[in-house]
Amino acid sequence: MDKKKQIKVTFLGTGTSTGVPMITSKHPVAFSKDPRDKRLRSSVMISWDDINYIIDCGPDFRQQMIRQNVESIKGILFTHEHADHIAGLDEIRPYCFQMGAVPIYLSNRVLNKLEKRYDYIFATENRYPSAPKVETNLISHEHTLELHGVTVTPVEVMHGNLPILGYRFGDIAYITDIKTIHDEEKNKLKDLDVLVVTGLRKEPHATHFNIEEALSFISDLKPKKAYLTHISELLGFHEEVEKELPENVFLAYDGLIVEN
Repeated sequence: MDKKKQIKVTFLGTGTSTGVPMITSKHPVAFSKDPRDKRLRSSVMISWDDINYIIDCGPDFRQQMIRQNVESIKGILFTHEHADHIAGLDEIRPYCFQMGAVPIYLSNRVLNKLEKRYDYIFATENRYPSAPKVETNLISHEHTLELHGVTVTPVEVMHGNLPILGYRFGDIAYITDIKTIHDEEKNKLKDLDVLVVTGLRKEPHATHFNIEEALSFISDLKPKKAYLTHISELLGFHEEVEKELPENVFLAYDGLIVEN
């Protein structure tokens, strides 16, 4: 069933938690004139037919939706609870005006964090009339789910010591904020057309793949194509770095659209 669906990935943001350029940065990339070196916080839109799902809803969500002219969404899948992945949740209100409540898909731990941070969204009494509304769907890496004819496979990866979720939609996978992965979860990522994975910078990092680790991961899985995201300005200029990559590996950039 999945193979009959042409799945499209729109990169809404490809930057690390501070975005690129970072506030106060004096790094040469911060002054780049190349628009590919301007990176909002990491998020993608997964689309097929007239269906749009968002993975993560960070602080740049409003800007991303306006830039890509996203008129409707079917839901949001969350990878984890860090601010650069959840801090735009209040901005879903215009979609709530359309659909009443926006479906969200997340682990129980992430739900608990959202309930604390956005208590007014999850309130059952004395709700503020304009507060966003969500329809909660708890998920885990132990079970797949079906979304409008496409099988979605949550994949558990380790963000340092924090277990988080990546997602496989058909033959496209999105894995961000990864440092390690267990073999049984890695097996879920075989035979991909497109793999999107973190490639933060050249130097090692405690909780993210650096570019060497990302390329090793890609080499092991052998997707047809791979795209690096969650990028820091410390990685370097887009144009220069991409020339150093294997022929089937690319740097993602904001606004890039990839179809399988």
